[in-house]
Amino acid sequence: MLRIVLLFLVLSLPARATEPAVTPTELAAQIAAGNAPLILDVRTQEEFDAGHVPGAVLIPHDQIEARMSELGEPRDVVVYCRSGRRSALVEPALEKLGFRVHQLDGSWLAWDAAGLPEEKNEDTTKESR
Repeated sequence: MLRIVLLFLVLSLPARATEPAVTPTELAAQIAAGNAPLILDVRTQEEFDAGHVPGAVLIPHDQIEARMSELGEPRDVVVYCRSGRRSALVEPALEKLGFRVHQLDGSWLAWDAAGLPEEKNEDTTKESR
């Protein structure tokens, strides 16, 4: 009986057209080739200033719905935060507007651990590792 209840619960969940995650090295290669999708950082201003993926646009997760118009027409977007929790929270809102959302696999922690290039806003200088 428990299996039937669990199966019913799973089948009753709304279907999500989840796009595959993008690895940090895949995104870095797209950036280097000049064909990166929109890169959306949903962390805080302080986190963004301390280091972010080159070319990323900052819209903190708690401001996303009010600032959706800043993203332009629906298209592919790679979204990340520190660990993936906040970026997962904004995914449904982006998908609802037609964006094809790809999570950055491992989010900022994976990008940073891989030692990939980053931009910093502390002194409006860019730092590459």
